Amino acid sequence: MSKPYLSLSLDMDNQWSYMKIHGEEGWEKYPSYLDIFVPHVLQVLEELDLKITFFIVGQDAAFAKNHQYLRQIADAGHDIANHSFKHETWLHLYTKEEMKTEIDSAHDIIYEVTGKAPSGFRGPGFSWSGTLLEVLAEKGYKYDASTLPTVIGPLARLYYFSTSNLTKEEKEDRKEIFGKFSDGFKKLKPYFWKTNKNQQLLELPVTTMPVFRIPFHLSYLIYISNISSNLMMLYLNIAIFLCKITKTEPSFLLHPLDLIGGDQITSLAFFPGMNVSSERKVFIFKKVMKKLGKHFTLTDMNGHVDAIIDKKSLKTVQVPN
Repeated sequence: MSKPYLSLSLDMDNQWSYMKIHGEEGWEKYPSYLDIFVPHVLQVLEELDLKITFFIVGQDAAFAKNHQYLRQIADAGHDIANHSFKHETWLHLYTKEEMKTEIDSAHDIIYEVTGKAPSGFRGPGFSWSGTLLEVLAEKGYKYDASTLPTVIGPLARLYYFSTSNLTKEEKEDRKEIFGKFSDGFKKLKPYFWKTNKNQQLLELPVTTMPVFRIPFHLSYLIYISNISSNLMMLYLNIAIFLCKITKTEPSFLLHPLDLIGGDQITSLAFFPGMNVSSERKVFIFKKVMKKLGKHFTLTDMNGHVDAIIDKKSLKTVQVPN
């Protein structure tokens, strides 16, 4: 009997986008670490023989200095998806025209640079709205992956605000980042959104631990590993067990800073978790992938989405107004 699927994706948040989200000065100069990170992550993935989905920010694709690195991702056989153009966590506030411009501009430049047309989207900071879903469906996208069904969203937001340099106005724009407590009760398994025009769009949520609805993607595992490696593996084993007994096929999320430390990206050494060396992070990643690979078939988002759609047994939810 074949193993259930687990999709792997990486949100390609660049140095400037981390600085922008945290209110750090100088983000407008768009400093980048793609020249360091991309060769690093591609080597790690090649060693593990893994193909994943990279959610790329359109603004990065618009800079010629990044083209060779983004093409390297596509040339290595990895899947490409859309992570917005401006990487603004208040995407849910956009009008429909603003949303169309945001999605179209990112889609077009990503396709032009990588040669691969995105068919999936994830909002920055898990930001989404009915307007976004309508625009994605009208554009013919296969899936959205912006929802994070967790009860700890408000706590994550509180920590984020406490470690940032944001003004009161900027915090107001970001007041829904990471979602509300009630988001923890949203569907954890994939489902179809149904738009007002009767179009369908698959929603593939970032998986949180079934029953408890707490995240277990790599950022959280690395944080726990700083307390105890054994505790991290216990946490992961519980998540795997709960996914298997509830027949939840995980969508497992990565970020650049999960795989590289302040030893290589010195300009972000002050960020949480960047005191962990790149070598240590890669060791944890490989250990986690080995464990997940024993229980699941590891694939990219497109492979997972195609397998889900083939089952033809998904529930449908009306897109909110």
